Amino acid sequence: MSGKKGMKKYPVGIREEVVSRVQAGESQNALSREYGISRWAIQCWLKEPALPKTRGRKPAKTLAEYKYENKRLKMENELLRDFLRSTERK
Repeated sequence: MSGKKGMKKYPVGIREEVVSRVQAGESQNALSREYGISRWAIQCWLKEPALPKTRGRKPAKTLAEYKYENKRLKMENELLRDFLRSTERK
């Protein structure tokens, strides 16, 4: 959440070092005092995924995939139409 007003942004190197030391078994309290970082910040860093989320488009479907999906949907629609016709007659 760094970037919000009042929150300090720490360099990635320090974050990685602190996380690796915690995972190696060192106390969060000791590291918090050593680096002057809140325990809450360290806990948040530990919960973060290893790789940052990337934004972007999903990979484009091929023409064959679109044709297959279109055929499947047409078949599904036909089945639903048949079912509705059969239930209306009863």
